[in-house]
Amino acid sequence: MARISSLADAVAEHVHDGDIVALEGFTHLIPVAAGQEIIRQRRRELTLVRMTPDIVYDQLIGAGCAAKLVFSWGGNPGVGSLHRFRDAVEHSWPRALEIEEHSHAGMANRYVAGASGLPFAVLRGYVGTDLPSVTETIKPITCPFTGEQLTAVPAINPDVTVIHAQRADRAGNVQLWGLLGVQKEAVLAARRSIVTVEEIVDELTPMPGAIVLPAWAVTAVAEVPGGANPSYAHGYSERDNAYYAAWDEISRDRERFADWLQEHVFADIAGSVA
Repeated sequence: MARISSLADAVAEHVHDGDIVALEGFTHLIPVAAGQEIIRQRRRELTLVRMTPDIVYDQLIGAGCAAKLVFSWGGNPGVGSLHRFRDAVEHSWPRALEIEEHSHAGMANRYVAGASGLPFAVLRGYVGTDLPSVTETIKPITCPFTGEQLTAVPAINPDVTVIHAQRADRAGNVQLWGLLGVQKEAVLAARRSIVTVEEIVDELTPMPGAIVLPAWAVTAVAEVPGGANPSYAHGYSERDNAYYAAWDEISRDRERFADWLQEHVFADIAGSVA
């Protein structure tokens, strides 16, 4: 059952060195504050999993938290490359980074398999790509009923999944709505989960298109208003486009990035990246 706690306590208890950690959210509800708390607590040797790693993963990689990245697309959305990610891959700074690349469909199906208690997922994917030649976790499989050649990918079962949502009630039931990704599947596939929310309320009122993660599926809930910034939380905040543009320049330079980490993460100062 979910326990209400501070974000710092939740990360300290549930995110350990060497863990497989998934921070999911698509365009909005990205758990940026939680990612920065992982940096602040100096976790190391993490395998980071995310369908679309963006600037919070750039920050985690640049801070030396990651040993491996499992993903399907990476970039600063609407701006360009992730320069800390590129520096790790191309120059092993601040450390070497192993990468495991999949398609969006492959990653989504891996989460579904993990949430379903299955060892792998099967899909009609990767045909015509060279991903199977560079990614060992993509294998051909023959359908036993039709003989069709398909592709198998292993389930993802993170040690801990972290997401952001709009609200939770005091029992730990979590409600999120708007543009959703694979948050539900990523939480259900994980051994532990941390959910940051905009607010904790007495009762979850129905919202169009909302989903509810029951308290039994969540390990810890932390109230963190603005915890998705610079992404947005539908109904609570807007996307900070200037932050993404500013990040491109900050992340290009190792020294400037280190200064930003010290000022905005280790000093626990929220706000603009400029």
